Amino acid sequence: MITPADIENKEFSRAKKGYNEEEVDEFLDLIIVDMEKLIRENRQLKEELGKAHVQVDKHMSTETSVYETLESARSLMNDIAASAERRAEILLKNAELEASLITREAKESIAKYTEEGSRLRDRVEMLRERYKKMLEAELERLDFGNADILEDFEKDFLPASMTPAEETDEKADLTKTMVHVR
Repeated sequence: MITPADIENKEFSRAKKGYNEEEVDEFLDLIIVDMEKLIRENRQLKEELGKAHVQVDKHMSTETSVYETLESARSLMNDIAASAERRAEILLKNAELEASLITREAKESIAKYTEEGSRLRDRVEMLRERYKKMLEAELERLDFGNADILEDFEKDFLPASMTPAEETDEKADLTKTMVHVR
């Protein structure tokens, strides 16, 4: 590449019929000024281009980093969602097992209390029958010995001062009481 210094230092040979030396020097001076200006602009543009390349590389790196971060976030979200689904399934299974256990315990309690109620009902019925038989036996004993008991009762407990009418009333009351007991 030709530099402005090359143009400035260039010596041309002289010929008899040549160009006007002064015009050529002025023209070359213009070319040198323009060439120096173009070289400066070229150098400046190369620097700017270098900076632009650095920025593009930086942006490409950042963009790659952003894409990688987004991909990592997406992967993490998928992992979190899968983990949440697994946890929900486990919680649901635990709840179902607990509900099953509570249901089984309730059924066992119902069966136990039903059986106990049945035993108590049978026992009450047995006690009722025994009591009934005992009362019937006692009533029969009273029926057979009613006359003897009343006579013994009158002798032992009625005062001698009572009139026969009072005795009759008291006997009637005692008989009513005895009948009522049956």
